[in-house]
Amino acid sequence: MKQSEEKVNKISKRLKMSIAMAAILAMSAGVGFARDTTETIDATAFGTSTQLGKNFTVRLIVYEYSTPDDRKILVESFQKGQNDGLVNALEKMKAVGRITMPGTLGFDVSYIHQFKTPTGRSIRFVTNRRIAFGESYWSTQSKEFNLTAGEIRINDQDKNKSDGVLFPATQLTINKDGDPQWDLRMNPWKLNNIIVWPSKDKEK
Repeated sequence: MKQSEEKVNKISKRLKMSIAMAAILAMSAGVGFARDTTETIDATAFGTSTQLGKNFTVRLIVYEYSTPDDRKILVESFQKGQNDGLVNALEKMKAVGRITMPGTLGFDVSYIHQFKTPTGRSIRFVTNRRIAFGESYWSTQSKEFNLTAGEIRINDQDKNKSDGVLFPATQLTINKDGDPQWDLRMNPWKLNNIIVWPSKDKEK
């Protein structure tokens, strides 16, 4: 009887230790993945052509903006390996932001660049697209369109004129004139109703 009780107690202790360890790991994982944000940008994506009349909400969370060195790496990678070279380079970069769209849990963004414009600023981003299980399993042609990219144009003089464009599934190719261009799997989405939420630190 005592031996049986001892076994139960040992199992109980091990179980409690396992639960405690799992809780600690979960807490540490949460702290490890937490990132300060520079700003958050919300937008409404409106369909064009065959997607006309459809819309959904897009959120771009910016942790930090990419550096000139990051841009140089992408340019050189594209020159060497074109779209595949760009994809490989993006995969090796740390996440500088995150984007959320319907049908996804959200995914990391590897490159976000901003530059000044006469009316404000423009933000361009590109990252590797999450390939759906069906695409991978059936090796569909859509797998070739393995990037997600876009541009958000922020007008500081008139917020109502802020807009942008989103390419959910695209690849970067070279046109007949030798210049890089976006080759789309589907029509681009127009971005409107742009709202910029600065970080809490910036609001203070």
